[in-house]
Amino acid sequence: MKQIKSLDQAKLAEITKQGRVVLEWSAGWCPDCRFLEPALPEIEQNFADCKFYQIDRDGSIDLAKELKILGIPSFVVYQDGQEIGRLVNKDRKTKDEVETFLKSLD
Repeated sequence: MKQIKSLDQAKLAEITKQGRVVLEWSAGWCPDCRFLEPALPEIEQNFADCKFYQIDRDGSIDLAKELKILGIPSFVVYQDGQEIGRLVNKDRKTKDEVETFLKSLD
């Protein structure tokens, strides 16, 4: 999973313009993000048709506010430049919840 420390609108448009892209918003200090982190490589492997990016919420705070990323970890999925789904809330997420969400977008 590629990590992006600072994301703005131009870079967002660039990385999401083609194919299915999953953005995982997180922060180093977030215990719920650390809880999910061990499962991320397997989730990425199980959805090999997607490009995954881990976005540092603190380094991208303006865009996070604009996109209404109100809790972390959160997932926003794009298909060919258009947002097609989001799992955005303040709850701790499990591997099963994330995979169920990703499957629901097909």
